Amino acid sequence: YGVMIYLVFLIMNIYSVGFLGNMVVPKSIDSGAEAPFDRALLINAFLLGLFAVQHSVMARPAFKTWWTKVIPPPIERSTYVLFASLLMIFLFWQWRPMPGVVWNVENAIARVILLTLFWIGWLFVMLSTYMIDHFDLFGLRQVYLYLRNEPYSEIGFQTHALYKYVRHPLMLGFLIWFWATPRMTVGHLVFALASTGYILVALQFEERDLVSVYGDAYREYKRKVPMLFPLSGKKK
Repeated sequence: YGVMIYLVFLIMNIYSVGFLGNMVVPKSIDSGAEAPFDRALLINAFLLGLFAVQHSVMARPAFKTWWTKVIPPPIERSTYVLFASLLMIFLFWQWRPMPGVVWNVENAIARVILLTLFWIGWLFVMLSTYMIDHFDLFGLRQVYLYLRNEPYSEIGFQTHALYKYVRHPLMLGFLIWFWATPRMTVGHLVFALASTGYILVALQFEERDLVSVYGDAYREYKRKVPMLFPLSGKKK
């Protein structure tokens, strides 16, 4: 179960690169059947909201406490990843393009810079997961320990590598990835704006949970390390 869901996540993750970058995949953020502007905006907002609600609600400790009375604890994280991946796949499928152009960079050097930032953002996302525990984050460690009849242990509070410079390099990677494009359409802008807003709000809830778990250690970390931007001084 855990391995199959991880494979679903990998497929979704690879497709998301093509979806946002308008490359290779059959249906990208700027391709597909068009709809009237108000209808497209409503559908896209619903798809983004659906993902945001699932991602936030299922991540809260109170929900996990209830949820693990319904499903076995070793597959709680895998199930979370499954729901998130399926909702993203649903978003890819049902997304309505909004083709109006906000900006279109034609300078060759500037285009290369923006495309490089696009890949750097995605790389930040992936590397950040390995700097904590990639396999725990996506549920494989939990099912592996269960397979070996070993009790699950929390990975604990870690602040190495990129986490020494920003508290949430994973989210910084998403922000770079979502915004770095030489051709920004209205649809892509809606996706980037909504995702940025969600990230900024969701981080407040996540940090509250981290303080409740790690107490003064996390408060001190907040005092010393900025939330998202390494050159922004102390906490934001």
